[in-house]
Amino acid sequence: MAESVVQIQSGTKSFRRGQAVLTDVSLQVQAGEMVALIGASGSGKSTLLRVIAGLELLDRNSGDMSLFGQSTQRAGRATRNLKLLRRDVGVIFQQFNLVGRLSLLVNVLTGRLGRVPQWRSLLGLFSRPDRLKALEALHRVGMAEFCHRRASTLSGGQQQRGAIARTLAQQARLILADEPIASLDPASAEQVMQLLREINRKDGVTVIVSLHQIEHALKHCPRVIALKSGEVVFDGPTSAIDQSTLGELYGVDTDILGLKHERHTTTGSAPVSVVAKTAESPHQSTKRAREAALARAL
Repeated sequence: MAESVVQIQSGTKSFRRGQAVLTDVSLQVQAGEMVALIGASGSGKSTLLRVIAGLELLDRNSGDMSLFGQSTQRAGRATRNLKLLRRDVGVIFQQFNLVGRLSLLVNVLTGRLGRVPQWRSLLGLFSRPDRLKALEALHRVGMAEFCHRRASTLSGGQQQRGAIARTLAQQARLILADEPIASLDPASAEQVMQLLREINRKDGVTVIVSLHQIEHALKHCPRVIALKSGEVVFDGPTSAIDQSTLGELYGVDTDILGLKHERHTTTGSAPVSVVAKTAESPHQSTKRAREAALARAL
């Protein structure tokens, strides 16, 4: 039986007295799943991800939550496990959350902070194995040749790939992506979603991604959880999502959403490697560029 990575029982979260952002939410996500969170703006998607990440606590006496089979919140109170387990949770934000004045490599190395001695993290001293791991992560997302570039000089798509590399360097077992493609052009958005799906399939990393782009949810995610006004109104396979469900969820005619009715399927050819697909791109690292970047970084 697959390990339960995320489990929430009767969780409620309020930011103002009497105004609940999440209401009696119960869900379970198994190891290796890729789940899309969908819903209109203000439905509670970002808050739910922050609760799972341990950045927000549920209301007192409202419910329990566990990560990787270990309790992290009981009745809205953090347990001792939370701090330790958070190092296994990688978070990808809509605005990338890279430090613009630092190099891309240093930004990716911050993913190692939860796994290095405290004195090293305070001084910013990273070992050779840590640097190798960070460079391998950058190579995997096609960004090794940009490792010494300031993050602020990169495009949005490049920065988001850097953020994904940070979770790889972190060795996260769970990736929470909060609208990771909201500010990207269509080509960059598709590339980011393919990267997340590849990491999910090849590495077995559990991925929960909130999306406003319904087509990407239907195409890349086998399971969908839909929120409306802070409540779970749908939780099931992508194949069970129909036009009526989407219409009720968003309160508009589905033609307005511009869906092409493309669905995720679990059958067919093997997944295509994103690195292989982008090998012809002028920005893709060649073997020589990768070795040169490695030599400079070490």
